[in-house]
Amino acid sequence: MFLLLIACGTIYLILGDLQEALMLLGFVFVIMGITFYQERKTERTLEALQDLSSPRALVIRDGKQIRIAGRDVATDDIIMLKEGDRVPADAVILSCSNLLINESLLTGESVPVRKVECGGIMDMHPPGGDGLPSVYSGTLVVQGQGVAQVMSTGLNTEMGRIGKRLQTLETEDTSLQKETRTLVRNFALVGIALCAAVVIIYGLTRLDWLNGFLAGITLAMAIIPEEFPVVLTIFLALGAWRISRKNVLTRRSHAIQALGSTTVLCVDKTGTLTLNRMSVGKIMNGKDFYDITPEETHHLPGKFHELIEFSILASQRDPFDPMEKSLKELGDTALKETEHLHEDWQLVREYPLSQELLAMSHVWKSPDGEDYIIAAKGAPEAVADLCHMHPDELTQLSQNISSMASEGLRIIGVARAYFKRPDLPGEQHDFNFEFLGLVGFLDPVRDEVPQAVEECYQAGVRVVMITGDYPGTARNIAQKIGLEKPDSIITGPELDDMDDETLTERVKEVNIFARMVPEMKLRLVEALKSNGEIVSMTGDGVNDAPALKSAQIGISMGGRGTDVAREASSLVLLEDDFSSIVSAVKMGRRIYDNLKKASAYIFAVHVPIIGMSFFPVLFQWPLVLFPVQIVFMELIIDPSCTVVFEAESAEKNVMKRPPRSSSEALFDRGTIGMSILQGAVVFLIVLAVYLLALQSNQGENYARTLSFTTLIIANLSLILTNRSWSNTIIQTLKTPNKALWWVFGGALLFLGLVIYFPPLQQLFKFFPLNGFDIILCIIAGAGSVVWFEVLKWLKGYTEIRILSK
Repeated sequence: MFLLLIACGTIYLILGDLQEALMLLGFVFVIMGITFYQERKTERTLEALQDLSSPRALVIRDGKQIRIAGRDVATDDIIMLKEGDRVPADAVILSCSNLLINESLLTGESVPVRKVECGGIMDMHPPGGDGLPSVYSGTLVVQGQGVAQVMSTGLNTEMGRIGKRLQTLETEDTSLQKETRTLVRNFALVGIALCAAVVIIYGLTRLDWLNGFLAGITLAMAIIPEEFPVVLTIFLALGAWRISRKNVLTRRSHAIQALGSTTVLCVDKTGTLTLNRMSVGKIMNGKDFYDITPEETHHLPGKFHELIEFSILASQRDPFDPMEKSLKELGDTALKETEHLHEDWQLVREYPLSQELLAMSHVWKSPDGEDYIIAAKGAPEAVADLCHMHPDELTQLSQNISSMASEGLRIIGVARAYFKRPDLPGEQHDFNFEFLGLVGFLDPVRDEVPQAVEECYQAGVRVVMITGDYPGTARNIAQKIGLEKPDSIITGPELDDMDDETLTERVKEVNIFARMVPEMKLRLVEALKSNGEIVSMTGDGVNDAPALKSAQIGISMGGRGTDVAREASSLVLLEDDFSSIVSAVKMGRRIYDNLKKASAYIFAVHVPIIGMSFFPVLFQWPLVLFPVQIVFMELIIDPSCTVVFEAESAEKNVMKRPPRSSSEALFDRGTIGMSILQGAVVFLIVLAVYLLALQSNQGENYARTLSFTTLIIANLSLILTNRSWSNTIIQTLKTPNKALWWVFGGALLFLGLVIYFPPLQQLFKFFPLNGFDIILCIIAGAGSVVWFEVLKWLKGYTEIRILSK
């Protein structure tokens, strides 16, 4: 468009029309200003999103643990490392427990290396060595936890030195970008053919090749859809920003397009559907149950003291996990001033939780004792396995678990053991554990979840709950949130026993999956996808990454998620809340709708401009549109299709209609056909006004002014009617859109200036219109969209009749 404007300006200079040349070259700067504003707005949005998406680090500052962006980590910061985290900077380990780090990013060696404490020597070592205290930016914690002191950040890290050597980064275009490129290419081919035809026809019929080139360039300016790439960039960037205001960060732009197609939302129960604010609700010491209320924590019966004591010993001293926090809080009140709290005991060894055994153990040594004391906690089945319980005991335990699970409690088992030999065994199974009882945790459902689930069902989106808890707990939560078919449940062991074909059939009906481990999520996603579902999957752990990658939309947890999960996902929840996902789906549908409306408007408005540029040349009528008029139109079209349509509110029925098909193109035949029909009607009406004006014998300037004014009014009417394809203009006027009125005001003000301000009037080759002429233009321009408004009204009336029946 810039090149065409400069070409037009050059031809005007050759023709000696200095005013037209200066006007066009002035417009170059105006359009550059608009483009700069739009690009700067997009850049600011992307900068804000980059701040949100920066890898995060847990640091200790002023004695407090705080979560900050990775880029804000500074030398000498104390950082906390845990399983699934990316290391934010090069650092030296001060203390650690079973810390294994994958340094393959730097070394190419896939086997994780063991890290040890530095012992006060703050030296960095080359990557890859086993048993060294150095950790490196960008590497991955695969097991354990640690505390480290930062030695270098940014470009001074091992990763930064590699970054300096990177030259280019190529990313694959999205389907939307490919679709747009094809469309623009096709427009360009049609434009070149028509322009050539116009130049040849004008030159041969009027023997004026220079003005023929001018007419051809004018048509090229009318045809080129330079708005499409701008619209795509701005809508996706501002769309990502709008979604981030709903506490959802977009990591991949295709997710915005895919959100509106989502048919199944697979969500974790804990922390997403529930608050993840655990409190101990019920305990069982092997024989007796006891309900714990906030008022009675100070009066815990003595026979339950040992159960709470060993559940605390099996937890971290300074816990981060919500369950461990609630155990510590209960112990601090219920066991206060008893012999069951052991601040002076030394932690000797930790046996971490693994996929093979869902239980963990801590080995302690008391100051005055020779024996090791071992505390274990974990999944009740795993703890029962450690205790080698008899079949009768297992049956009774299963009944107790079912009883507690039916109350919606999350349950763990607790056990203890003693060990005398100095050399500790390699596995937890080598201890002689004694089962102490069960602890049940209450995790309240988020207040907004039931309404959000109902909204999903209205939108044709199925909600699937995935949890590691027992079926009874899952059923209880499902009933509270209004999940469909709460009594139909598949457990992890059942899923393991199914072949892929059986699972594919069963997932069509089942919405609850209990006792699941992260590895099973991938099979679940694949089964749903094989049924043609568009799957959104939530996850937070390292093992969730394959499922997040496989799902069309992977959603990782920002609050408790690992960096690996975030990197595998398309969206990140800044607050781990189910209603945020539903808000993102709604926003995704709104963005796609508005993108479609803007595209429809662009198609529609170009048809009359092309027609009024081509037909006068073809039939040897006086020209209606010159480059200055086309530029005038572009100054209305550009902000309309970007700012106005982007700011449009969601349709009222946006969450009351089924998801759109993933194969549905943005520029589908129906949309293009309806848009071209809109434009064709406008063109015929503007052409009729033009021909009538020519018949009035008031001159070509009068005919040009009358038809151009009608075209501007019709253009503004197209904006109004395309704001919604379901609501009429009268209904949409009730919806606020400040940008709309700025565009309208500017267009009408400038139209008045070019018609009635003599210098501009001469430049545009216009004629001053009287009141009757203005009324005629308004009636003709506004009337060009009346048929579409009637169509919308009839469609709405039919839907109301169907609903009433």
